[in-house]
Amino acid sequence: MQIKFPGLIRQDLPSGSVIYRVRPKGQHSKRIQIFATPGDEDFSRQYHLARRGIKPDKLKKPSEEAMPQTIGWLVHTYFEYLDERVKAKTTSAKTLKKKKNLLNRLLKTPDKKMQIPREKLIEMQDAMGSTPAQADAFIEAVGVMFDWAVDRKYLKENTARGIKSVYRKGDGATPWKAADVKAFFAKHKAGSTPHVAMSVLLWTGCRIEDLTLLGRAHEVVIDGVDALRWIPLKKGSSEVCIPLLDPLRAAVRAPTVLGSTYVIRRGAKAYASGDAMSAMFKRWCVDAEIGHLSAHGVRKGLAEVLAELGCSQYEIMAILGHSEAKTSEVYTRRVERWNLAKTALAKVGKFGDWG
Repeated sequence: MQIKFPGLIRQDLPSGSVIYRVRPKGQHSKRIQIFATPGDEDFSRQYHLARRGIKPDKLKKPSEEAMPQTIGWLVHTYFEYLDERVKAKTTSAKTLKKKKNLLNRLLKTPDKKMQIPREKLIEMQDAMGSTPAQADAFIEAVGVMFDWAVDRKYLKENTARGIKSVYRKGDGATPWKAADVKAFFAKHKAGSTPHVAMSVLLWTGCRIEDLTLLGRAHEVVIDGVDALRWIPLKKGSSEVCIPLLDPLRAAVRAPTVLGSTYVIRRGAKAYASGDAMSAMFKRWCVDAEIGHLSAHGVRKGLAEVLAELGCSQYEIMAILGHSEAKTSEVYTRRVERWNLAKTALAKVGKFGDWG
């Protein structure tokens, strides 16, 4: 059965599997089997070789080309395992990308032994001292890979476990205030992509990666009320159902060009990833002369406002899609402590001086 490439023939085997053969140009009776399917990375190379009458070699996996029992072999084998999990939709492509960004530094010396001594890992962590959070993420990624390798008897022990963290967590993203929002909208007018993005963040409390997802397809009517319903992209998130407020409806309808998502880039296409969306939003903040702020700060600011208005941690959970109460409790506890402190000091103040 011909597909869309001249001479390409699909063959369904009795076993249920599928193979592809190619008829060389000008040789109607000859068939050459290739080891890739349309859409595969190596398909184009194999197909064109077969059309010229040359039988292609099967493309080797990086792990097959690496020296056995080396760190290069282990890292590539682990990546190939994660690739299969992504295909099976049991691991996200974003997780795989992060793992590769962290573990690719091990491929600078691929022929080293795959059992990295603990002291060497600490040395590598120290070398990343200017980015402590990244250093800890690297050690954690190695630890997860080594756990995987120990389970499969590739390694005898996990030398990455027990290494102390070097990152000291601060207060995180700076929450946005009303003045910051006004400054952003003063620079980015209604109808512009930045204005739409900020409006969606402001009136939904969604995470930045959800801007690559949210659109008219998520608009519903619940109990006669216009609403938005979606499952955030962050793994483990709960479904969010919130009213579609008038300011948000006006903002997302204002652009002259609309796409499948509210926030679109050139060509009316959605942004490819949360990272791309986040980088662009940061640029818009810089343009508005509030470059110290980020998209996550909008969500954080909304959580604090909701807590200050007296919303319970469960109400905040419903709006922000938190799956665990302890996440929302961070904001309600801070406000409760402030209110308790005000009440207590007011009582103390009645007695005047200490005595």
